[in-house]
Amino acid sequence: MSIKENLKKIIATLPEGVTLVAVSKTKPIETIMEAYNAGQRVFGENKIQEMTQKWEQLPKDIEWHMIGHVQRNKVKYMAQYVSLIHGVDSLKLLKEIDKQAQKHNRVIDCLLQMHIAKEETKFGLNPKELEELISSNEFRTLKNIKIKGLMGMATFTENTLLIKGEFQDLKTTFEKLRKKLDGIEILSMGMSGDYSIAIAEGSTMVRIGSSIFGERNYS
Repeated sequence: MSIKENLKKIIATLPEGVTLVAVSKTKPIETIMEAYNAGQRVFGENKIQEMTQKWEQLPKDIEWHMIGHVQRNKVKYMAQYVSLIHGVDSLKLLKEIDKQAQKHNRVIDCLLQMHIAKEETKFGLNPKELEELISSNEFRTLKNIKIKGLMGMATFTENTLLIKGEFQDLKTTFEKLRKKLDGIEILSMGMSGDYSIAIAEGSTMVRIGSSIFGERNYS
């Protein structure tokens, strides 16, 4: 099936209020333009340099989401244009985003990344660290970032009960956060392999790549 058909098929399965982030990492400009011409406007990348090159070449009504792990020294390259940063996992990183956003007279929307998977390789905060971050005095001084919600990645497994449980934990943390901070509305969970489970557990934003564009070429 074509990219246009893949998009149409996926969008038909998404309830109202769920945003589709088309994960375009490693994909060339022409491929992204196919999705763009089919109506897709939100794209996710996991490398800042690659995303910046694409931002420079592609239409300016695209919303670029940084979905990968963020190195603080690279924030300056995307501060001018990035719409949403999904993987914020420390106060140090938030402070850097705030500093770079200020230089461009912007407020950058961010999601705090929670560690929900059973795998050690995944980044993210635990509930105690989240609580410490949002209640810190330093956090309250940040004027050029806006926390919009949470992001998390489930364990990469065939065990759907485990995945479901991890998404349920994240939803519980999300609901608690909504009571503490204003403007919490995005729960970014679910990828090509598990997005239907994520939606059933309350996801408002899914990150889908291979189901739209086909398998990635890392060569």
